[in-house]
Amino acid sequence: MWQTIRAAALGRHCHEKAYAALVLSGGYEEAGDLGRFRVEAGTLILHDRFEAHLNRFSACGAVVLNFLLPAGRSFSPGVFHIADPEAIVRKAEKNPSEAADLMLSMLSSARAATSLHVQNRHYADWPDELAAALIEDNSLCLSDWSGDKKLAPWKVSRGFAQVFGISPEAFRARSRARRACRAIQTTDVPLSEIAAHLGFADQPHMTRSVKLMTGVAPMAWRHLANRTLQINHCK
Repeated sequence: MWQTIRAAALGRHCHEKAYAALVLSGGYEEAGDLGRFRVEAGTLILHDRFEAHLNRFSACGAVVLNFLLPAGRSFSPGVFHIADPEAIVRKAEKNPSEAADLMLSMLSSARAATSLHVQNRHYADWPDELAAALIEDNSLCLSDWSGDKKLAPWKVSRGFAQVFGISPEAFRARSRARRACRAIQTTDVPLSEIAAHLGFADQPHMTRSVKLMTGVAPMAWRHLANRTLQINHCK
């Protein structure tokens, strides 16, 4: 789907399906579950399922090509620079599925050199530092963090929400639930051990968190992942 955006901002929203956004012109700031970064023409953003973010656009707006990512294909969410975006555009005009395959093949051969997610952060304010810390440590104590930064708790809560559209506590809960969902689908570790490792109070706590974010209970996610694996193995 080609999308021409002239609004000043899009409020925080969540996508139920994994998709890619290729910026064709203009640019914008995105602040969400992966952190905050600036994107411009030639930037590709890979969004995982149930990833949430908000967008703030420059005065010229942006033109973006969005397309769903193939089910069952593995990828790492993040922000990347594409050397030949026009090749993806030409392919998308004829076959969106083949365009997605081409895009993923481009990344697989040059991922280490092109990732902007780690190498080229455009911000270094304390809300970004806190977001990175919460992604790294889902059990981070917010009062300890704010104390170390000599920031009042109310300022941390209000300032973070102004940037990310969500409180630090809710951001931490989403990050923990996302990590749990990945572990549930990609490992055979017992659910109780995943819950303990990620800092949930107990397994029911993890179940509620995952279901709140995805609408599906952890065991159902594991069954679905196993069935997908079996189908791909038989192909």
